[in-house]
Amino acid sequence: MADASFKDAPKKPSPDGLDRPDGAGAQDSDDWSWAGPGLRQGRLRVRTLIAQRWLTVAGQSVTVLFCGLVLDRQIPYALCFSLIALSAWLNVLIGLASTGQRLARDVEATAQIAFDILQLSGMLYLTGGVYNPFSLLLIAPVTLAAATLPARYALGLGVLAVIATIVLAFLYMPLPVAIGVSPPRPEASLLAGIAAARILGIVVTGLYAWQAATESARMELALNVTETVLAREQRLSALGALAAAAAHELGTPLATISVVAREMARGAPDEQTREDAELLIGQAARCREILQRLTEMPEAQDAVHERMSLTQLVHEIIEPHMIHGVRVEAVVNGPSGESAPDVWRRAEVIHALTSIVENAVDFARSEVIVVARFDPRSILIEVRDDGPGFSPEVLAKLGEPYVTSRPGAEGSRTGHIGMGLGFFIAKTLLERTGAAVDFRNGRRGGAVVAARWPRPAMEAPGFIGV
Repeated sequence: MADASFKDAPKKPSPDGLDRPDGAGAQDSDDWSWAGPGLRQGRLRVRTLIAQRWLTVAGQSVTVLFCGLVLDRQIPYALCFSLIALSAWLNVLIGLASTGQRLARDVEATAQIAFDILQLSGMLYLTGGVYNPFSLLLIAPVTLAAATLPARYALGLGVLAVIATIVLAFLYMPLPVAIGVSPPRPEASLLAGIAAARILGIVVTGLYAWQAATESARMELALNVTETVLAREQRLSALGALAAAAAHELGTPLATISVVAREMARGAPDEQTREDAELLIGQAARCREILQRLTEMPEAQDAVHERMSLTQLVHEIIEPHMIHGVRVEAVVNGPSGESAPDVWRRAEVIHALTSIVENAVDFARSEVIVVARFDPRSILIEVRDDGPGFSPEVLAKLGEPYVTSRPGAEGSRTGHIGMGLGFFIAKTLLERTGAAVDFRNGRRGGAVVAARWPRPAMEAPGFIGV
């Protein structure tokens, strides 16, 4: 169990019935491999870009008027309002050309954000360059790009903002001052320091936004895959219940058909009619056999099949993995003289523990042991193997999505190709049932994954009056 590459959501259809994760959303030609396998972050709506630009237009207009009329600064009104009007006209044209609810294409969003950077740079050129305190606002469009655009576009916009900052440190019009006051002449070293601080702010804030948005999107995708797994298991259980109900309802009409067919065979006027009646009897008997098998399936959701003994649970978990050349055993321990309790059959518990056993089989040398322990307060299930154990770097991050030391587990005993989602899915499913999940390396080597429930959370109470 060297990594967390459990039965997750492989890119090809797998035995667990899941499709590739990116099948849940639209997929286009953009390369989002930088953000994680199968991952796409949310893109910007045109409405968002328009609203942000109107806010910029309003803010710049108020600032120019306040500095010029209230603070009595010498503002180049014509040039400043020409740049502000340019942003306003762009918004009007975009609003007329497309609906605001539409998602902006990556190239389109990049072009609009690049325009915002250049327009803001023009305003700063007219009002003191990087010496203007508002030069700090160059960080904002880069942060927006890092949080919403592919890496190559966000990186390009970051480089554009850095270049604009460097240019504004050496090429700018004087900072507006009051009439009759000489404009300040900052030293080159001061301007260089301010420019360096702005560049550092752009880089650090952009990287922070990129990392936060990427982790958020990866977590959202992993949770969506987890919900898909749980929904699938619940649908299978529902199908079992439907089959049992159908078998029960169809039993009576089939019995009636059999009785009528036998009467027809006894009173048949000719050989052909008797053969048809006997064929009908045989087919009805076959239908009864099929329905009997359906009623015996463990997925049937009735008072009997909803419960199973703890011993039956651990054997059902290991049964699919006893064909891979590794000895897989189940052991049930409890207080002396007390039999194993009955537990509720839960699809999510069975799926999660089966996934963990599958991973143990992949990395075990020769043996995997599933130990179930119970006492008056709790029920514990441990999966142990004699493999190399979890590597330190994987052990430190287990429980997070996309954690694996092997991107594809080619050559594994089970043939599973994982993406590092499986342990996250298994852990999430188990915790939803009230389990506390623990993972560690054993004292004698190998990996150990344990799930502990309060006994009332798992135990099915005994029948009354049976």
